[in-house]
Amino acid sequence: MDVKVLTEYEQSSLSQRQPLPERYLGLGLEEMERRIRAAKATLGDRLLILGHHYQRDEVLVHADVVGDSWKLSRECKARSQAEFVVFCGVHFMAESADILGADHQKVSLPDLAAGCSMADMADLDQLTTCWRELEAMGLTEGLVPVTYINSSAAIKAFVGEHGGTICTSGNARATLEWAWARGQRILFMPDQHLGRNTAWKMGVPLDQMLVWDPEEVAGGHTAEALRASRLLLWKGHCSVHTRFTVSQIANIRKQHPGIRVIVHPEVPLEVVQAADESGSTEHILKRVRESAPGSVWAVGTEIHLVNRLANEVAPGKTVVTLDQFGCLCSTMFRVSPNHLLWVLEGMIDGVVHNHIVVPEPTKHWARVALDRMLSIQ
Repeated sequence: MDVKVLTEYEQSSLSQRQPLPERYLGLGLEEMERRIRAAKATLGDRLLILGHHYQRDEVLVHADVVGDSWKLSRECKARSQAEFVVFCGVHFMAESADILGADHQKVSLPDLAAGCSMADMADLDQLTTCWRELEAMGLTEGLVPVTYINSSAAIKAFVGEHGGTICTSGNARATLEWAWARGQRILFMPDQHLGRNTAWKMGVPLDQMLVWDPEEVAGGHTAEALRASRLLLWKGHCSVHTRFTVSQIANIRKQHPGIRVIVHPEVPLEVVQAADESGSTEHILKRVRESAPGSVWAVGTEIHLVNRLANEVAPGKTVVTLDQFGCLCSTMFRVSPNHLLWVLEGMIDGVVHNHIVVPEPTKHWARVALDRMLSIQ
């Protein structure tokens, strides 16, 4: 059938968040589940639904693959037979899927308002200014840019074009080792905490790490201080993971003597130091799943993942959230069953809503950076 593609620009030109058609509002969960299953059956192998761990349960239940952003992007690349890819996650993830996917694949994001505040903390204009300032001080020679996968396609492309690479929370250490083997200094974006925590575990002194503030001239530092540094950390953070605190860990240990605390490396350094372990979402899942029967865990990451893991391992193991109020990723939560149903039924009708397209040459250089990442062992 002929498919009409409604581009991201067409969908969002009037407002940041596109309104759903009236007929998709006020639907009961049971009806939406029935219609989503029917749409999946109709589209068959032409459709691939990817769901990030932080999605709400009523969306994630329909995903063909569940994982972190990098795992899901790789699945998109591996399953090239799918014509339509619906990424239930946030914007930068859908961009990565488009970069790595086959040319014929059409990637959709159910709600364009599902962004990432961390990724938004580093934009291309700021990075270009940063690089020019460092270049003027003679500091780009031997400088290797590294960006966390939680960044825009434009940032990934800049990094790729300037000899750098991309990392995930799972391979950040290997990536820093790769970069320092090629230069004396690293510019790490956009999450300062992942960069700091990783380097600290590698034995890099804190006084050799500087935070680059894009709102300040020269990042807020003198040329001498910048020359003495080994790691420049972009002033960015995850709004979810910075809510975890040392006092929360102290309180949970009082409530559950002997409990093990595991946190995501996007938390502040003092929280990593107070916890028993830290690691990526995939590491957290693996560690808890493979722990001994009777184990009791406090997990410091997004609440949907924590609750899902707690239900999965009960009653043999106990999992509680480190934050009693629950740390919700509000932008992930914007993807609803209503949006998913709208996108799927649109595909059946020959319309691709919220088509995410990364333009050339951005796609080329971002793919270069991603390919470098794949080469790092």
